[in-house]
Amino acid sequence: MPNLIKQWPWLVLSLAAPSLAQAQLLQRQLGDFDLTLGTTPSRTMAQGLVSPSAGTAVHGGLDLAHDSGFYVGQWAPSLGLSDGSTLELDSYAGYKRRLGPSLGYEVGVMNYARPQLDNASSHQLFAGLRFLGTRIGAALSAASETRAGTLYADFGSLPLWGVGLSMKVTHYQLASPYALDGGGQVAAYSDWSMQLSRPWRGTDLNVSWSNSDLDGQGCAAYAGHNPECGSTLMLRAARSFF
Repeated sequence: MPNLIKQWPWLVLSLAAPSLAQAQLLQRQLGDFDLTLGTTPSRTMAQGLVSPSAGTAVHGGLDLAHDSGFYVGQWAPSLGLSDGSTLELDSYAGYKRRLGPSLGYEVGVMNYARPQLDNASSHQLFAGLRFLGTRIGAALSAASETRAGTLYADFGSLPLWGVGLSMKVTHYQLASPYALDGGGQVAAYSDWSMQLSRPWRGTDLNVSWSNSDLDGQGCAAYAGHNPECGSTLMLRAARSFF
């Protein structure tokens, strides 16, 4: 049991009624535009690249898409209203096109802005391909201190199980090595995450796991998009009320 606790240092359980995550989504047709407002990301490829929201952070966003395939949107994984959180705005624009009933592609650009932190903003170019219910994408990002490459895959609902599966892995290269107190340094690192989801009686059940190849003092250099540097298991239940 001690080894299990050490392996999973962070466990977030949001299934109890008082802390039930309310994933609300509101959609409206405005002429040739589709407007989506909600507390969960709605964009396909961009949804896999935006920063995940912390369990206690106030978050939300909007997405505006045209019938031609062009779209813009903004997602705030944290509005900086809760203790220990800072404002973050993930803005994106892109183009999505279907080439057939089961084939399509998507390209776009995303900007991560953290106004309350110095030199914490970055931008990212992404592209994705959809075929037979599976979405696979890649992204390249650059900031003043870090460059990163991301691979993302959403396999949709798995046959027989009815469970949605998505994965993401990112490699970060620091412009200057991060010096550790113990005398070592970190020049590069990687992180990854996996998510399982399934609807159940009007509620979206979600299990996600994330980790990185950093540990101990090395976690001081971590600035990725996972909630924590170490192994993190999150269980969530979300129900839409409109």
